[in-house]
Amino acid sequence: GDDLQVCSSKNATCCTRKMEERYQIAAKQDIQQVLQTSSATLKFLISHNAAAFQETFEMLIRLAENYTSTLFCNAYRTMAAEATVHVQEFFTDVGLFLFGTDVSTEESVNRFFDTLFPVVYNHVINPGPTDISLEYAECLREARREIRPFGNIPKKAIGQMGRSLLPSRTFLQALNLGIEVINTTDHLHFSKDCSRALLRMQYCPHCQGLTLSKPCMGYCLNTIRGCLADVAEVDLHWRGYIQSLEELSGALNGAHGIEHVLLNFHALVRDALVQARINGPQLSEQVNKICGPPVRKPKQSPACSLDRDKDNQGLKMFSRDSEETLASRRKEFIGQLRLYRAFYGGLADQLCGNELAAADGLPCWNGEDVIRSYTHRVVGNGIKAQSENPEVKVKGTDPVISQIIDKLKHIIQV
Repeated sequence: GDDLQVCSSKNATCCTRKMEERYQIAAKQDIQQVLQTSSATLKFLISHNAAAFQETFEMLIRLAENYTSTLFCNAYRTMAAEATVHVQEFFTDVGLFLFGTDVSTEESVNRFFDTLFPVVYNHVINPGPTDISLEYAECLREARREIRPFGNIPKKAIGQMGRSLLPSRTFLQALNLGIEVINTTDHLHFSKDCSRALLRMQYCPHCQGLTLSKPCMGYCLNTIRGCLADVAEVDLHWRGYIQSLEELSGALNGAHGIEHVLLNFHALVRDALVQARINGPQLSEQVNKICGPPVRKPKQSPACSLDRDKDNQGLKMFSRDSEETLASRRKEFIGQLRLYRAFYGGLADQLCGNELAAADGLPCWNGEDVIRSYTHRVVGNGIKAQSENPEVKVKGTDPVISQIIDKLKHIIQV
């Protein structure tokens, strides 16, 4: 074919325009394949851990809910059924917050103690032969923050929850973003210039019957660095991302750790109930001032309905080692992730070195001929370096890559 666009040569070759177009598609698919293969272990590392941490957090929430409900079942049987509903609501909120929904932890804690107060008043502070009316319960709920029946324990719980849940939520969000970054760079949109350069590098020699020759190392680096110029821009932010994940992971341990705070929430509730019981007489007086004397209706408190054996076996085993396990699992994960700090900076070198280019000293393809060694200058990584690239013209940044860089900057700030 004498109408070839890219693989033209002085002598006739065995390629037609149609073949050239098919080779063009193959060249792009090849490079996508090589990109996806090179990031596969990194992607698995992050997605596997994201799933494992999420599962662990779900388990922790179930366990903490169970402990708290069991506290009511064991120590306050008459009000257990009513209280358990509020316990479930509270831990549903904790889960929503942890997995990314915008609920306020402060509001959730306050709501829990607000709704708990009428139940505690009815069964502990001022128990009677009949229940308080719904309107009276509503008055108590609204007066809880003013009356402060549980002392400073709600405030303490708000502090602990905020401090421990936010870093864990950020940790999960960061892992999910890591997966998004890799998915984005795995499915790049290659420019026309890059596509032609890839075709020239990988399939033009076939037109001359040179099916075994591989591109020269320098030639391969110029071509791939040109095609991945945008991706190399991710490097700096990817390093920052891994470093801030490492710092965050260190801050998740110890007394502010999510395990510690969730698994001890029931102890705070227990202290809150003890405090309300001790101050019962004064609280009754305050309530009478704000809501008047109790208005009652017929009693309907079912007994405790917790199926205690169901979860407890698995949960007990989990809780004993959970703090050590979570901390060491995070440490191990960060240790493995650090090995990929320079992943984006060294991507072109990795692809040419492992897969694409000829070994040193062997005859190689330079885009036109098979030669002993490549004579053009080899450019560096990143967009700035490409102005000197003899193989690929690089224009501006890909907006999709700019967007993923912005997301990395944002999560680093968070």
